[in-house]
Amino acid sequence: MIQTVIHYFLHFGMPLIIAYTFFRDDYKRVYLILLATMLVDLDHLLATPVFLPDRCSINFHPLHTYYAVAVYAAMLFLPKPYRIIGLGLLLHMLTDSNDCVMTYLNRL
Repeated sequence: MIQTVIHYFLHFGMPLIIAYTFFRDDYKRVYLILLATMLVDLDHLLATPVFLPDRCSINFHPLHTYYAVAVYAAMLFLPKPYRIIGLGLLLHMLTDSNDCVMTYLNRL
C-alpha cells in the first residue's frame, strides 16, 4: 500500500512541486508537460503480459533502458521545452527505479 502511495505521489505530486518551485510563472504548463512524459509508459504495451505487479520496468521496456535514461539526461542541456521533457522523463525513471527497489526489499 505504501509503495503505491509513494509511486503515485512521485508521478503526480512531485511534478507539481517541481513545476511550482522552479517554474512559478508558468507552472501550470510545465506541470502538464511533466505529466505528459508519463506517455513513456506506452512501451509497456510491447510486453507480454502488459502488466506484472512485481516486474521492474528499468532495463525491461525499451524506453526504460539505461541508454534511454542517458538520452533523457542529455535533454537537460537543450532549450527549455526539451529540458522540461527530459526532467519529466528522468523523474519518471526515478519513480520506476524506486518501485524496483521497494519491490526487491519486500521480497527479502
